[in-house]
Amino acid sequence: MDLLVAEPLEAEVLQWLQTRHALHYAPRLPEDRKRFAEALAQARAVILPAQIPVNARVLARAPLLRAIGRVVGGQDNIDLDACNGAGVTVLRSPEASAPAEAEFMLGALLTLLRPNPQAPHRVVGRELAHCTVGLVGMDAGARRLATVLQALGTQVRGYDPALHANSAHWSRWGVQPVSLRELFEQSDAVCVQLPLYSRYVGLLGDRILPWCKPGQVLVSVAPIELFDEAVLADMLNSGRLAAAWLDSVAPGPLAPGQPLHGAAGLQTTPRLAAYTREARLRSAWGVARQLHDVLRRTPATVRPGARPGATTPPVLRDWISPGAPAASAASPASR
Repeated sequence: MDLLVAEPLEAEVLQWLQTRHALHYAPRLPEDRKRFAEALAQARAVILPAQIPVNARVLARAPLLRAIGRVVGGQDNIDLDACNGAGVTVLRSPEASAPAEAEFMLGALLTLLRPNPQAPHRVVGRELAHCTVGLVGMDAGARRLATVLQALGTQVRGYDPALHANSAHWSRWGVQPVSLRELFEQSDAVCVQLPLYSRYVGLLGDRILPWCKPGQVLVSVAPIELFDEAVLADMLNSGRLAAAWLDSVAPGPLAPGQPLHGAAGLQTTPRLAAYTREARLRSAWGVARQLHDVLRRTPATVRPGARPGATTPPVLRDWISPGAPAASAASPASR
């Protein structure tokens, strides 16, 4: 089997892949751990849903595997070091969601800068044309948002730990580079879109947030682990931060007894920023074409250093049908 597709995939992308590779489409397969493990052991490449983690143990049981594709979600639960060591390529299309994320952040900014109709004491709103907005992380979504904000007359500041302040990129984007603390001190609103690496955990904590401009609003599509939740809650409850919208929050941090439970001015959504039909289709095509290239370039043999698995159980031979007709992929709204 060339490719195992273990999550819903758009029909046109699935058909394109099926005409080029021996493919098995089983979007519900991860629900059966035994059969999923058996199928993965025979696959040269796999498209996995975001909730499936990948570590060295998983890779050891997939000796033929050369590539992992992820259409939706990040790579937070993929052990990239283990993949690199095993010679397995992780494929994503991160820029596919840039338009959707930019729209989401713009909408969140406009919402937070207007008065809250449920607030007991209504505060006069702000217009973006008279605001300074700081961008933490300059990924494709942030760059697209910067362009829209500038068209509205907004002053845009930026900080990215991977980009030097003297880089020519800043002037090309029309964004003024500043330090992280200066960005929070100077901005009426801040948008955060940094990827999660271990060195960034708790980055936005007591060294940064207490210095934010009074009345600032905050929008984040980044993982909650970037924040010190207790400090963020203090800033919201004290009114130093007027409001915050966090898009990547699981129920855990909001549970009773947690710092953010009941925090004033806090709105949360479960990773909706990139969740559009158009973004998913762009991402699906991007991942599919990358997988096609990897499968063309790599042999259908056991990876160097990997141990061949056991003989395929008869039940799996009967169950797997690489040339099965493509099923209709679920749309983003139905997943």
